[in-house]
Amino acid sequence: MNATEESDVVLFERRGGLGLITFNRPAVLNSLTLDMMKALDPFLDEWEADPNVGAVVVQGTGERAFCAGGDLRALFNSRSNGDRAYRSNFYIAEYSQNRHVFRYRKPYVALIDGIVMGGGVGLSVHGSHRVATERTLFAMPETGIGLFPDVGGSYFLPRLPGELGMYLGLTGVRLKAPDLIYAGIATHFVPSADLPRLIEALATTDPSAGESMVGRTIERFAREPGPALLTEHRDVIDRCFAKGSVESIVAALTAEASSWAAETVKTLSTKSPTSLKLTFRELREGRHLDFEAAMTMEYRICQFCMDGHDFFEGVRAAILDKDNAPKWDPPTLAGVTPSTLEQAFAPRPDDLHFD
Repeated sequence: MNATEESDVVLFERRGGLGLITFNRPAVLNSLTLDMMKALDPFLDEWEADPNVGAVVVQGTGERAFCAGGDLRALFNSRSNGDRAYRSNFYIAEYSQNRHVFRYRKPYVALIDGIVMGGGVGLSVHGSHRVATERTLFAMPETGIGLFPDVGGSYFLPRLPGELGMYLGLTGVRLKAPDLIYAGIATHFVPSADLPRLIEALATTDPSAGESMVGRTIERFAREPGPALLTEHRDVIDRCFAKGSVESIVAALTAEASSWAAETVKTLSTKSPTSLKLTFRELREGRHLDFEAAMTMEYRICQFCMDGHDFFEGVRAAILDKDNAPKWDPPTLAGVTPSTLEQAFAPRPDDLHFD
């Protein structure tokens, strides 16, 4: 018998040997709230321990988005409300959730149909199987709102081929399914029309069959996604984004004297200079960290950002006023001092620790 539990924000269903999670805020692109994240853990724990559950599938309601990220309005409003604890509790819950997915002991299948950004990436990319569709649109756009690619970005981005991770993290460029497969961010491409049949096939798979059987089931529905656009610029990306500073990356791109490189420099010029430098250091250090250490580092940086200027200015410009004209402070890369970076990466009294 199928069992379903509903809330305003997430649906949980047992369907055969499958635990099915559906983000249920389609009007706001299934953006994550603190309540949503708190709702997930009990079900993930229960299904992980249940021998009759062979896998977990997570999806989003509607045709537009898997999950477009965290609820930025709520985070923005927490400052005007004087609720500093919310900004801490939100990220503790989110990063703990990312770690839960990363360490999950059963197949975790994310159906990333539609927009997947920010917090939605954290609830998908760390799972064992990431299924993209023709509607998938991926980005880590945080440098454009005064943040940095978090939710485990410091761990998975540096482990992408070549310098793709640094390129994606600094620019926030948007990718579709072929490039996600090429980069290793997605594991399979399945047309969106076939997702209901895929879910039913997974629900009838023997719960004891394990991860390999889940993979073979997905492969029955998988198709070729088409050519990846990243291949056209891969050499330039690897050459320029391997430099030792953001300034050196910009100089190398400028020296390329191509329209693509010039457009990339233009894109970087719109981002928060502080965010660019935080991201560069975060991704270089993340190469050498295990997942838990990476998440502790990210918590330090995000709480630094929550106490600063650029995040709130970035959300104002992109989400609230929509003028797309943020006034960054400082306004240039040269204004971001080494002491600022040291402060952002320094241990905190409220550091995030994992059991």
